[in-house]
Amino acid sequence: MAVIKSQFTLRLNLDDHAKIKKIAETENRSMTNMIETLVKQKIQQYEKENGEIILTDEDLSEE
Repeated sequence: MAVIKSQFTLRLNLDDHAKIKKIAETENRSMTNMIETLVKQKIQQYEKENGEIILTDEDLSEE
């Protein structure tokens, strides 16, 4: 089964971009994979502190 992913533009300042790139290199990851991993970690941390985020069909629509 194919995984559906949302695509969007992300703008970072040069320092943050360079730092994420270095972290990704040390973990043998692509920049995209590193950013995705960091986002997932933050979501897990947030949900641990605040409870599960419940999504509706409207939340999942790409409009």
